[in-house]
Amino acid sequence: MNIVSILEQGLIFAITALGISMSYKILNFPDLSVDGSFPLGAAVASTLLVNGYSPVIALLIATMAGGISGFVTGYIHTKFNITNLLSGIIVMIALYSVNLRIMGKANIHVFNQEHIFKSNYPALLIIFILLIACKVLIDYLMKTKFGYVLRSLGDNPNVVNSLGLDDKKYKIIGLMIANGLVALSGGILAQYQGFADISMGTGILVTGLASIILGEQILKSNKHIKLTTMVIMGSVVYRLIIALSLEIGFAASDLKLITAVILLGILVMDSKKHNIRKLFTKELGVTR
Repeated sequence: MNIVSILEQGLIFAITALGISMSYKILNFPDLSVDGSFPLGAAVASTLLVNGYSPVIALLIATMAGGISGFVTGYIHTKFNITNLLSGIIVMIALYSVNLRIMGKANIHVFNQEHIFKSNYPALLIIFILLIACKVLIDYLMKTKFGYVLRSLGDNPNVVNSLGLDDKKYKIIGLMIANGLVALSGGILAQYQGFADISMGTGILVTGLASIILGEQILKSNKHIKLTTMVIMGSVVYRLIIALSLEIGFAASDLKLITAVILLGILVMDSKKHNIRKLFTKELGVTR
């Protein structure tokens, strides 16, 4: 079991989890379009690399492409009053064809192209720098007026409206940031593994949610730790669990099932802890 490889993959997918946490935890918007935004980032970055573009420019454009998909999801939801789940599903389905159109085929290889990992610096260092940049950006945004509005929007949209702010605009911008981060992660992974595939985004939302929930369960006792740190820790731990599952004999085709079991197990344990805590406080007559 290669610990360095596990850590590298965990940090790459942590960027995805950061994007998903933006929509799921902050905006309270279960955005299924990320299953299409992830391969969109990979498709755009790989196609640009094949056509001779700079790896950095390829990642920037991939991020913007993800932002556009987030804009479309938010616009459909806010303009036509379509539920968040259906809006995400519509964009996810559309992106499958868009990604195929961009790549021209089901997968595209960039082994022989110049990319960010063809340098004198270790892959782990490059990934870590990109991840920290994303984390710092999100942490900074959450401290600004914009970040407070996003939090309020997820908790109670009426508060945002009462302040005379356009809740629809903020929701769209939040989804653009979230999908941009997911697409960036897809672009990084495509360069890391040397190819982009049309199906590489399947189940990415569940993977991201598993990372978020794992991180929260591990670090929730410390109230001073930021959500972004929890998400990163959860992503690494999740990748470690997957690697251990493969090590003990599970097939690669079982990974989605393992992910579902992990997610279900965490939710069930958290529910039981909540019920026990509630019963305990009731018996003692403790009020909160």
